[in-house]
Amino acid sequence: MTTPFKLTRVATLKTVADFRAHCASIGADLSLEDTIEAGAGNPLSQPIARTKVNGKTIGNRIAIHPMEGWDGTTTGGISEEMKRRWQRFGASGAKLICGAEAMAVRADGRANMNQLIINDQNQPGITELVGILKAEHLARWGSVDDLVIGFQLTHSGRFCRPHDKKRWESRVAYRHPILDKKFNVTSDAQVLTDADVEELIRCYVKAARVARDCGADFVDIKHCHGYLLHEFLGAFTRPGKFGGSFENRTRILRDIIAGIRADGNAIDIGVRLSLFDMVPFRPDPALSVPGKLGPGVPEDFSACLPYHYAFGVNKAKPTEIDLTETFAFVQLLGELGVKILNTTAGSPYYNPHLQRPAAYPPSDGYQPAHDPLIDVARQVRVVREVRAQAPAGMIVVSSGLSYVQEYLPHLAQHILRTGGSDAIGVGRAVLSYPAMLADAAKNGAMETKFICRTFSDCTTAPRNGLISGCYPLDKYYTAKPEFQQLKDIKKSVGA
Repeated sequence: MTTPFKLTRVATLKTVADFRAHCASIGADLSLEDTIEAGAGNPLSQPIARTKVNGKTIGNRIAIHPMEGWDGTTTGGISEEMKRRWQRFGASGAKLICGAEAMAVRADGRANMNQLIINDQNQPGITELVGILKAEHLARWGSVDDLVIGFQLTHSGRFCRPHDKKRWESRVAYRHPILDKKFNVTSDAQVLTDADVEELIRCYVKAARVARDCGADFVDIKHCHGYLLHEFLGAFTRPGKFGGSFENRTRILRDIIAGIRADGNAIDIGVRLSLFDMVPFRPDPALSVPGKLGPGVPEDFSACLPYHYAFGVNKAKPTEIDLTETFAFVQLLGELGVKILNTTAGSPYYNPHLQRPAAYPPSDGYQPAHDPLIDVARQVRVVREVRAQAPAGMIVVSSGLSYVQEYLPHLAQHILRTGGSDAIGVGRAVLSYPAMLADAAKNGAMETKFICRTFSDCTTAPRNGLISGCYPLDKYYTAKPEFQQLKDIKKSVGA
């Protein structure tokens, strides 16, 4: 059983000194600068000289992570909500759109029935999204010559729900002793065969061609959050050429990139990678009551040791990380010519505190078992270690920083000046305040009323079949009928 603790909310820490003192009191090693520097001297404002993407030098060090709204058409096409989100990406001032939207490479690989599908049928709509983003960026920030846009290509694997918002249609790399029950994996027939994988690789190659024709500068071949290609990295127990050895577990990526090049497609390549993982977590049953989630505790893994079911995990103690294969994979990415490594960790489906530290849990999550700043500090440390070992030309993007809230610019400046990463990535925080980092770098200050307070509504909504967005702070979503539905859902589960 976990020991309850009293959370100190970041908004109550009124000064940098307060923030530092609190971090010291909980053992969170987070260094930050005293002030936000305004103007060209701010490292967020500097171009990324490390390498060019599609012949371009990225104009600043602000990146937007890929985000879905669960709000496309049932044929995988675009919607008004999607257009608005891409317009706001353009308004953000970020010069690296690091995946934009998670796009399914085939219809049955969608995480929800309204996910964007990247195919010939939807190419005109996706091209329109690129045009909307660029037009807004040009109007707000003066130039798109240094703007780099990527598309994230994905298959949802274990998390597929392509036909019904409430029905899992999981396809997996291997049987998992803990996750199978949660995601309704009941048969070996749900394990993709080698022939299935080879056909999937061809789908990625076709999707990359569509991405190029839509105007993308690069494609992000998604290896994170428990989605299919990330799951293959942990396929130690899978027989055949796509499982077991490190060489076999990385074969999909190598074959996808080889296929893209054999197709005559020179598009640049990125990868979003969960650098580490842990066992799945759940609310502590001893501290959970109706209408109130308990703090997160690991699922019982005692019968699963050594733990051969994840990537970047200590197999003897799977609540601890092991970066040995992470470093090897990053070196492989360099050998394959991958230019952008967008970092993250774990999975929002089974251990969300690792990559989305939050004060408030999503409805299928759990209360924090410790101060979320500890999880932020771990992510910052690991990204720094990876960046130190990354190939010379690779652009490494930070992640998991939203929880520091008004202190994000202070932390970002320190990370960039000390070589902790090449760009600062933001995800959910831009839903409420797209230009937060650009404003900070330009003006030396942000508008605090729009800062994300990690209420997790952007996750709770899609988990319950609603569109995603910032319901607390974005009036566009506050005015929707889903707003009241979401309030009722949160009340019922104690999120």
